[in-house]
Amino acid sequence: EAPPRGRAQPLRRIVHETVDGFRALAAYRDARLLIGLALAQTLTRGFLSVFLVVIALDLLEMGAPGVGVLTAAVGAGAVASSLGAVVFVSGRRLATLEGIGVALWGLPLTLSGALPYEPAVVALMCVIGIGNALVDIGLYTLPARLVPEALLARVFGAKESLTALSVALGALVTPFAIDLLGVRGALAVLGLVGPTLAVLAWRRLHAIDSSIAQRDEQIGVLNRVAMFRPLPMPAIDNLAVQVDHAHVPAGQEVFHQGDHGDRFYVIADGDADVIDDGTLIATIGPGDGFGEIALLRDTPRTATVRARTPLRLYTLDRSHVLSVVNGYQSSAREADTLIRDRLARLDPRTARTG
Repeated sequence: EAPPRGRAQPLRRIVHETVDGFRALAAYRDARLLIGLALAQTLTRGFLSVFLVVIALDLLEMGAPGVGVLTAAVGAGAVASSLGAVVFVSGRRLATLEGIGVALWGLPLTLSGALPYEPAVVALMCVIGIGNALVDIGLYTLPARLVPEALLARVFGAKESLTALSVALGALVTPFAIDLLGVRGALAVLGLVGPTLAVLAWRRLHAIDSSIAQRDEQIGVLNRVAMFRPLPMPAIDNLAVQVDHAHVPAGQEVFHQGDHGDRFYVIADGDADVIDDGTLIATIGPGDGFGEIALLRDTPRTATVRARTPLRLYTLDRSHVLSVVNGYQSSAREADTLIRDRLARLDPRTARTG
């Protein structure tokens, strides 16, 4: 099911939306870091566009065909690594992979200056192609999970604008560096830009991967809840961002019958008893959600939920639950079916209040 969309905006808003993309880059630091590293890669691409010619003609004396050979080597590495990624790369450690990819864009340039031999340089150009695939996997996957869906197109618009500027800047700087340092010196210095930035960002890249892994665990639990199961991946991913955590010791009530309801709960670990007017009517466990009746029907809690064992809970605010359930018809249908089923288990008096 497609996500809900707002009305089409007039063209005069394009300037505001463009500015919003850059503001979002400033606001979401993890997305900013990943896109910043990608810009280090495109800056290096600008270096490479000049170096491919200079290496082939001046450093290796391969002649004009050498430019094609080196360019083809970059492409061959990209194709091979893309095929390998299909087989070996999972959804984990994508930020780290992007950092490695940025480093692999720069290090071969530095090594090409240190090892100016045709077979070595051709192999190193293949490594740049491998780095390109690794950068793209992280870059076009992770920001979509780090920026709200409504801002995502604007963020990528800002990124593409900066990409064009960074490639141009790289190509502009390289001739001056060659004139100042010589071909091998310029290769050594400019090739270290990407790897240096990747090393400086390394700890934060690991932190991003850890946060994504935790969110994947939350998504796995949320996907077991019937009314969330029909949601498209971006919607449930954004829902997982809003999850809070709670721990309830055995014997303690999560909430009491008649209480005001403002949160929805999903059991990550443990078991709980559902009690209506002092009578045990159900025991629920990991992957079960509860508390939706009060939120969706705007009524007091229709039953008491008490921890049978220590509980680890994911909790969601009323507004976040209502936004997804009301925004997707498939989710709303599942929620309505679930509520009718649960009310049928309760005392008729309780069912009428729900």
